[in-house]
Amino acid sequence: MALERFAGREALRSREAAERDELFRRTALGAESISEIQPDGGEDAAIQGSIANSKRALEDAFAQGAAILTDMAAQRERLKATKRKVLDVLSSVGLSDSLLRMIDRRQRLDMIIVYGGMLLTLLLLIGLWWVFKA
Repeated sequence: MALERFAGREALRSREAAERDELFRRTALGAESISEIQPDGGEDAAIQGSIANSKRALEDAFAQGAAILTDMAAQRERLKATKRKVLDVLSSVGLSDSLLRMIDRRQRLDMIIVYGGMLLTLLLLIGLWWVFKA
């Protein structure tokens, strides 16, 4: 009785080890080699191919997003440098400090208007979604 249980457990362990090795082998080979594992190109191969395509699409989208953020950061730095140069030119031309302060205030007010408009639009869209959802 005990010998049969031991033999059953050993058979189960060896089967699990073989399945685990097969899974690791599939992972090591990659999605391109799935057809070698299953020559008939079965459903598992199609699923693996779909997963690989999805993973590739997500990686591409992430890379594109990272590139956009990098470009936007570079653009922000260029705009800051341009603003500094314009302010230097304006101050060297002889414009008064009060005019420069007025320009800065106007810029802050414009920023508040833009962000306020964004928030108002967002709240409007959320409200419309909530109304039409029901």
